[in-house]
Amino acid sequence: MRLAHIIILLLLFCIGLTAQSPEPVKVDPAPSVVEDLYLARDDGGGKAGDVTSTFSPADVPIHCIVVLSKSGPIAVKMNFVAVKVAGVKPESRVVSAAYTTRQGQDRVFFTGRPDGQWVAGTYRIDIFVDGKLEKGLAFEVTGNAVPISVLNFVPTKPKPKPARKKN
Repeated sequence: MRLAHIIILLLLFCIGLTAQSPEPVKVDPAPSVVEDLYLARDDGGGKAGDVTSTFSPADVPIHCIVVLSKSGPIAVKMNFVAVKVAGVKPESRVVSAAYTTRQGQDRVFFTGRPDGQWVAGTYRIDIFVDGKLEKGLAFEVTGNAVPISVLNFVPTKPKPKPARKKN
């Protein structure tokens, strides 16, 4: 009899161990304030043109458009980061800009421009909202930069040869 009680208690104990407890409620992290992030070439008039993630060294400036899920005063900061660029320490900030939106604004337009042209390589845009990293976007600059001296080259007219004196 005593053995039967022990077996029953052991079975109840084992059943209790195998019974599934309710799964913990998963709490989703706060949704990102950055709804969309994209890059564009300049349209030639100083505004964002074609959306792309590949640029040439002469694509100056590069436009960065941040679409926010909220409108209202929000501090937005953009960092252009050199990820893998010849002659630049990896993860170096190349360009930084910040803007605080006003009530009713849900888009921020940033531009990034180097001194001269972009150096070919891999870059990333990091977007911070109220000091917190919200989103990143990688992009490439491909091709060779044209030296600035060539871009500013203006051919000159040859000077006429001096007339020879007759003896």
